[in-house]
This record gives sequence, C-alpha cells and structure tokens, in this order.
Amino acid sequence: MAKVLVLYYSTYGHIEKMAEAVAEGARAAGATVDIKRVPETVPEEIARTHHFKLDQKAPVARVEELEHYDAIIVGTGTRFGRISSQMAAFLDQAGGLWARGALNGKVGAAFASTATQHGGQETTLFSIITNLLHFGMVIVGLPYSHQGQMNMSEIVGGAPYGATTMAAGDGSRQPSEIDLAGARHQGELVAKTAAKLFG
Repeated sequence: MAKVLVLYYSTYGHIEKMAEAVAEGARAAGATVDIKRVPETVPEEIARTHHFKLDQKAPVARVEELEHYDAIIVGTGTRFGRISSQMAAFLDQAGGLWARGALNGKVGAAFASTATQHGGQETTLFSIITNLLHFGMVIVGLPYSHQGQMNMSEIVGGAPYGATTMAAGDGSRQPSEIDLAGARHQGELVAKTAAKLFG
C-alpha cells in the first residue's frame, strides 16, 4: 500500500479544499494518505487583519518527514506566477534530503490556485515541478483522462501538469465540482503510480 503525503499552503482555504480532494482520490486508489500544511510565515496579526484562514485542521509538516512517503503531492496558491514564499521557504529547507538523495525515485505531483484564469496556473505548477525534479522525483500530471479540463461551457481549472482552481481576485470563487474532480483524479493517479513503483 502506497504512503502518500498531500503537502499544501493555503491562505484563504481554496488550496485546502483542493488538498482534501487530492487526498480523497488517493485514498480511493488504496493509498494511506496524510494531509499536512507548511508553516505560515506571515505574522499572526497581519494574517488576521487580512482574513487568512487560520483554522485549518491539517497539522504542520516537518521537512524531515518527507522521506517517509512514497509520493508527495504539493499544492499552493500562486504568487505573481510562481510558488508562494511559504511553500518555497519550506522546500528550501530540504537541502539535506536533496544531498542524501532521500527523495530520489519517489512520486511527485503539483496542484495550484490562482485568482484568475490567466494568473499563472501553469507557471506555478512548473515552479513546483521544478523543485520536485531537483529532488529526483518521478512526476505525475493530470492527463486528459480528466475530461473536465476540456470543458468550454464554464470556467474550469486543470492543466496536463496538475489540478488547478481559480479563486477570483476577492477569493469569492470556490473550487468547482470539475476542479475537485480533477484533484481527485490526480490523487488517484499518483497513488496508483506509487503502488506500481513501491507495491
């Protein structure tokens, strides 16, 4: 049975919802799944003033835990078309794991959220994937077996590189059922891939 970590950073809860869907898909494929978040780096007073979602139930991850998983699925909101500073700060602490090759051959995947359709979804996915490739991980994207990403009748997230959602500039748009279905599908694919490699 594959052991999967869904590792995320979520300011307003959009990526938290996507993380839960990713985990649901991985569990449906038979994996043991933990959902953990990276530490918040914004001072609490500022976070409260700006209405950050501070009541997230996922425990805070530690870098040294990463090597104990067969697969790690990383999600974050976009910051100017790239990975959030909170996630970057966490992954930057994994130099020791990189130096030992502790994550070589493990399965990696990415998911993201942006404010708008063209706010950097794919570049954010690639900024996550770049980190994972440097760790020596085998990447699983979101292939067109998730047909929802081809829907043209409404705004939908998703790319061949990973599941995504759009939050709107004011955070009012929540992940749609199509977005969540993409996240579940990606979680399932990661779990199945890890089971083949480590089962």
